[in-house]
Amino acid sequence: MSSLPIDLLLARARSGDREALEAIVLSIQDDVYGLALRMLWHPEDAEDASQEILVKVITHLGSFRGESSFRTWVCRIASNHLLTVRKSRVEKMELTFSAFAKDLSEGLADPLSSAPDQKILEEEVKIGCTQAMLLCLDREHRMAYILGEVFGVTSVEGAEYASVDPATFRKRLSRAREKIREFMGNHCGLVNLASPCRCSKRIGAAIRAGRVQPANPLFAGRSGGSPALRRPIEEMEELHRSAAILRSNPDPPAPQAILERIRSALEGGRLSVLDS
Repeated sequence: MSSLPIDLLLARARSGDREALEAIVLSIQDDVYGLALRMLWHPEDAEDASQEILVKVITHLGSFRGESSFRTWVCRIASNHLLTVRKSRVEKMELTFSAFAKDLSEGLADPLSSAPDQKILEEEVKIGCTQAMLLCLDREHRMAYILGEVFGVTSVEGAEYASVDPATFRKRLSRAREKIREFMGNHCGLVNLASPCRCSKRIGAAIRAGRVQPANPLFAGRSGGSPALRRPIEEMEELHRSAAILRSNPDPPAPQAILERIRSALEGGRLSVLDS
């Protein structure tokens, strides 16, 4: 059923076809989760927000009039929700670029070992670090950067997703891009080889601080998502190297638990497309 045109799936879902509704959820949940994860950092917070967004989509299917694409409509719901949702556990730390720079300069040490899981731990540090860097931006500028630089949408699309005019979106993106490039250019060894910071040297400090759990990584080793968002850094222009590093983070698929909870709510009659 997932191969059917979205218009046909929408029509069937509105008429009460549970299988069509699940097909719709499956077609959008990875994109929703990927945006939520980059906005909120922690997978559990992203999972909760994704479920809330998908419930909004389901309960407002009747209001979709086709004036924009279904994907645009979903992205607008997701973006608006993530701009106003309660603070995630990491956002409550109120990270700033200056405080984060100080943190990166402390605790550097030689790599722990050359064990097989060393590369996984390095990837965990890299993803956690770059995700945390995004949280140094306020939500409006963070959203603009994620949409424009990481996901590569146009200013017209980004403006529609964020419910602002294109000029405002371009200004937010420009400011966010400059802040990220400046920070990474000064402090990230992946961008500036003269910087002493290396992911491998941060593993010990990250483990001691509880940010990395070797036996249970939050980010590394989870495959999925669009290969276009994980192009090798070497293929990117130097001007866009900072954004390329963020694009190189893997895009894990949405956890199965999200669909299971929605399916349970549908089967229990607690959720339907007729809700308001």
